[in-house]
Amino acid sequence: MSLKIAIIGRPNVGKSTLFNRLAGRKIAIVHDQPGVTRDRREAPAKLRDLDLRIIDTAGYEYSNEDNLESRMWAQTKRAIDEADVCLFLFDARAGLQPYDEHFADILRQSGKPVVLLANKCESKAQEDGIHEAYKLGLGQPIPFSAEHGLGTNDLYEALKPLDKKTPKSVSGTDNSDEEAPERPLQLAIVGRPNVGKSTLVNALLKDERMLTGPEAGVTRDAITSEWVWQGRKVNLVDTAGLRRQSRVADSLEKMSAASTKHAAFMAQVVVLVLDADAVLEKQDLTIARKVIEEGRALVIAVNKWDIANRKEALDQLNYKLKTSLTQVEGVPTVTISALKGEGLDKLMRAVFKIYDRWNSRIPTAPLNQWFADMIDNYPPPLGKNKRRIKLRYITQAKSRPPSFYIFSSNPEGLPESYLRYLVNNLRETFDLGGIPIRMTVRKTGNPYADKN
Repeated sequence: MSLKIAIIGRPNVGKSTLFNRLAGRKIAIVHDQPGVTRDRREAPAKLRDLDLRIIDTAGYEYSNEDNLESRMWAQTKRAIDEADVCLFLFDARAGLQPYDEHFADILRQSGKPVVLLANKCESKAQEDGIHEAYKLGLGQPIPFSAEHGLGTNDLYEALKPLDKKTPKSVSGTDNSDEEAPERPLQLAIVGRPNVGKSTLVNALLKDERMLTGPEAGVTRDAITSEWVWQGRKVNLVDTAGLRRQSRVADSLEKMSAASTKHAAFMAQVVVLVLDADAVLEKQDLTIARKVIEEGRALVIAVNKWDIANRKEALDQLNYKLKTSLTQVEGVPTVTISALKGEGLDKLMRAVFKIYDRWNSRIPTAPLNQWFADMIDNYPPPLGKNKRRIKLRYITQAKSRPPSFYIFSSNPEGLPESYLRYLVNNLRETFDLGGIPIRMTVRKTGNPYADKN
């Protein structure tokens, strides 16, 4: 049971700082540049005994034209419509601005309860700005500092009477009656700018949840949406496009790139979205390799398939996978059209199949039987001391991704090529295609070393 709260205000008044404060961790990017937040972002929050569902929104940028600003405003308006309560922030240091008064009119017309926060009140110097806010007609302003956490007790007292214990809802569900597992799959959508990541997220959710448009770099931050696909919970993360590092100049883009990388490396499965007209270019390969190095499961989605030169795209994709992404064999590839909603169920089936493989744990008996057969068929080469390396047994240390220890009394000098031989055969024998596998050789102790 959560109270849904939309955080509203003009650009640069501290909405994302308040969002992070209430969420209890740094989720949203905070930057001095106005208008950093573009999409709606939701997260659970707790304020003493209040269970909250908070929504960060874009600063008001009104426009009558069909452009990015108007789409940002549509997202903010929707947040107001869905909220139980609106927290309206204004900058007490700067005093009231025309946008503040315009926003106050919109919030009054919405009919939603409004809590007025005079942000950036770290000292008595902001008293004039606080008193000025009475003319907005939204009640008594609460002196507040989102950065330092001042005024949270007063905010609690204002929200407590508004807590009606409204039922939780999960946006973008498929209305499945099946009971979902407790832990959701962490699924990140990554790729270069303008390949259709946000369009894909909207198509999966069946909701215009994310801002989309012809402009490159619309998404600036990693945005998580809770979702259910065929009874299975998913935390679906849209991310900012990743350009080559040499082209990332300003600090905001660096923060966006860092947010994307964090989302990808914290995910369990990563969908790398490619443009069908330019599959697995250098930056795509860089992203794919990083995902694999971090031990995440990878699925490749070739988007805009409805308008692609299909034979040329497939030939190029297969060639690049064989020659440039050799670390993992069998990475699943799915052709989709996010705009037309084609291939999405096929994509999600591939996601959960690779997720199950990533979670695989091989029983000890068949694992060691396989290991013995491998050594019989192709014994290890001679080590540095010209003695044959003896590999004694293998054990699976963990899953997610599957990781194995091989124990040997003299592992020095075992070539990487032999480990690759083992990994490739293990992948083929136990149906572990497409996931990273980690295999390490460890030295066994001498059982007589401590005896006199």
